[in-house]
Amino acid sequence: MKTENGYYWEATPRWVRVKFGGEFIADSRNALLVWEGGGPRLHYYFPQEDVRQEFLVDTGRTGKERTSWHVQVGDQQADNAAWSYSEAREELRGIEGYIAFRWHKMDHWFEEDEEVFVHPRDPYHRVDTVPSTRRVRVEVAGVTVAESERPYLLFETNLPTRYYLPPEDVHMDLLAPTDSHTACPYKGTASYWSVKIGGTVYKDLVWGYPNPIPEAPKLKGLLSFYNEKVDIFVDGVKQERPVTAWSK
Repeated sequence: MKTENGYYWEATPRWVRVKFGGEFIADSRNALLVWEGGGPRLHYYFPQEDVRQEFLVDTGRTGKERTSWHVQVGDQQADNAAWSYSEAREELRGIEGYIAFRWHKMDHWFEEDEEVFVHPRDPYHRVDTVPSTRRVRVEVAGVTVAESERPYLLFETNLPTRYYLPPEDVHMDLLAPTDSHTACPYKGTASYWSVKIGGTVYKDLVWGYPNPIPEAPKLKGLLSFYNEKVDIFVDGVKQERPVTAWSK
């Protein structure tokens, strides 16, 4: 169902579990996948009977529509980590009484027997990694740092095309690994490299997935540059820098 204020939800066929403090606090084969407010925020909402109520502690700040809880297992507590809509306005009646958890405050999330990270995977979000023979050249501050005729082009819903290149086609002597890491529910955990040109260091300009999740095996060992911050030429044509959240 989709509401006027942008909420949308549907039943998911996936077995979903949430673990905190060594206990599964939610375990359901009847969860709802909810898009909130028309944005990219996704949450799982669980029927009350599939949530271990003994681990929910009243926050004392229950509103007219929304009830919130701390989650406590033993001496481990996650503050304001769960909520539910009670006596919800008409457009939220379909999720009234279901319980949701703040993803980042829980220890582990599982879809079936596979752990998932960051947020639920959107079934309408595609990630296609396609081999190509286009000639891709990457410049940083006017210096060519990579050039390849065997790139992989990654097409992801609502994001710019990303060009992943074999490290053999990258001037690795200009790159230095950093301690930065990010996680993606569709690709895995990324590692980062900075680029040094002369005396200037361009931090975390390059990333790759040394061990991508099983759904993204083609990315293993390849490197990509932020289109927003470098000059990329494809078949000799300079690509326009996209404006995204990574432009800054």
